[in-house]
Amino acid sequence: MKIAVVGAGYVGLSNAILLAQHHEVYLIDIIQDKIDKINQRISPFADKEIEEYLSGHPLQLTAITDGCSVYKAVDYVIISTPTDYDSKKDYFDTSSVERVVSDVLSCGSNAAIVIKSTVPVGYTRELIAKIGYEKILFSPEFLREGRALYDNLYPSRIIVGCDSEQPDLLNCAKKFAGLLSEGAIKTDIPVLFTKTTEAESIKLFANTYLALRISFFNELDTFADVRGLNSKQIIEGIGLDPRIGRHYNNPSFGYGGYCLPKDTKQLLANYKNVPNNIMSAIVAANSTRKDFIAERILDMNPNVVGLFRLAMKTHSDNYRQSSILGIMERIKAQGVEVIIYEPSIDTDKFCNSKVIKNLDEFKKASDVIVTNRYDSVLDDVKDKVYTRDIYLRD
Repeated sequence: MKIAVVGAGYVGLSNAILLAQHHEVYLIDIIQDKIDKINQRISPFADKEIEEYLSGHPLQLTAITDGCSVYKAVDYVIISTPTDYDSKKDYFDTSSVERVVSDVLSCGSNAAIVIKSTVPVGYTRELIAKIGYEKILFSPEFLREGRALYDNLYPSRIIVGCDSEQPDLLNCAKKFAGLLSEGAIKTDIPVLFTKTTEAESIKLFANTYLALRISFFNELDTFADVRGLNSKQIIEGIGLDPRIGRHYNNPSFGYGGYCLPKDTKQLLANYKNVPNNIMSAIVAANSTRKDFIAERILDMNPNVVGLFRLAMKTHSDNYRQSSILGIMERIKAQGVEVIIYEPSIDTDKFCNSKVIKNLDEFKKASDVIVTNRYDSVLDDVKDKVYTRDIYLRD
């Protein structure tokens, strides 16, 4: 089978590698540097399994910039382009998805189109009605940045949304789920077939629940910090209830990364004219947590605050929408100098703050070192470090 995957980010590249184990896959992106690296079997970003599979596994994978050269020959086109949240429109920017769909159809392709980009609730159904092309599926992606391929090799579930009752399109949806299962290492993967709007809702509600859980433990940690209590003991105690569990409970500076901030805002936007309290509170809680963390740092009266790593997670080089960036904004707004240690930044300045490449120099220059996730390289200056990382893990 021949498959095109559009967008070489975490979602696109991990899916392309997964499928290229057994099928001929063309990965399409507009950034030439990414294309060149992938064809040289070099990952364009930090991800252990992606790096291992690119360099050490036989893959039928070719990265290109011209999608029209292959669209007519493929059975599936998987769209994994960015859909950033537009705060002015209160809506995801889905223009990249629409461009790909338009390109596929204008090239004379009859391929099944699978949207993996996160979209607003009801988007796929509206798109099908608008363009009159029924062979469009929506299949949400559930992965972590930095562990994208791992989460495709060991998926928690596979969900495919299809709006048609036609046997050939339902079969198309089942075949696609089979392709994902075929490439996985995990067996007995739960597979759910739904309508597209339900599949879109599953994606947004799942990520919003994760944001809710993060916000809950962060507000617990805020309470403990203000009252002088042992946050870890409280978390341990409530986690012993099996209905709550001892997972996904490590306090942080707030939820961040590419998905959770935008997905929670989009779901809240979809709640227009629908009664809610929790959804709006989840979005507001993230700002409240950042305000509190910034206040705690400022209470230490530092002249220079050093930010150790901008990425949300350990072993990641991605700092899009990282919560520590919100902390930086708040601290700088009070006139405090901020310096940054982030090896993945090539420039000497980031957001008008000095980037220091030498770790020892960074440690000496910082009055307080702020880090969302602790690293043992800070052990010698532990007395300077401010973090809420209780479990020393993501």
